[in-house]
Amino acid sequence: MESVPVRCPVCSRDHAYSTPAYPCPCGMPTAPPLLGGAPAVRVGHRSWNDVWVTVRCSSCAREDQWPQPELCCPCGTVLRIPVRPVATAGSPAAPVSPAHIPLPRTAAHPRPAFSPMTIRTSHDAVSTAGLYLTWLGYRDVGRPGAGPASGIDLRGDGVIARVDSSTRPATLRAIETLWLNALGTSATGVFFSLAGYAPDARARADGVGLPLFVLDLTGTPQSVNSPADELVSTGA
Repeated sequence: MESVPVRCPVCSRDHAYSTPAYPCPCGMPTAPPLLGGAPAVRVGHRSWNDVWVTVRCSSCAREDQWPQPELCCPCGTVLRIPVRPVATAGSPAAPVSPAHIPLPRTAAHPRPAFSPMTIRTSHDAVSTAGLYLTWLGYRDVGRPGAGPASGIDLRGDGVIARVDSSTRPATLRAIETLWLNALGTSATGVFFSLAGYAPDARARADGVGLPLFVLDLTGTPQSVNSPADELVSTGA
């Protein structure tokens, strides 16, 4: 699996990023070719038109649009990983195995790998979050009745969730609204965001033990605080 070093421009943490692979219609696992040596770019605002890259399959040479690789730093910053343009990609890379989310060694109950779902719309983001909560072990996860109530996008047995698919980091008010709703219903609150979290929102979530996840466009949730890490480790 291709990997490149990535340094967060905000907190200067170093990461090793490996690009996820997804099957081409011909069946060959395919991934965007990473541009080694190029600095990661902080994502401040997103539009649906600039988060896709063209990728050529190394087996059938088919070219398709794939989600732009992204990484969420523990400090809450979302980073966009540069990729090589198709025209200068060079010789095809060796086939890679399909991506999966490895379970922490402390996981109490082993689970199969989570199967991500590509996010193209806000509806896809909510659907992916619902699938992830089900993967974590929550039952009967679905939309709450006719639509979101008080900022709640998903509700299940013992859990409620907010899914922020906007292009701006989630706010402190959104975090507190979810937390208060969770207290009022004696449920676990879980927050999913496409654009990360404002610093005060992240600090508040850490203080009240609210799990935070960032959704990249491949549909792979990434935990961004300790309560989220614990939830992934232990499950529902």
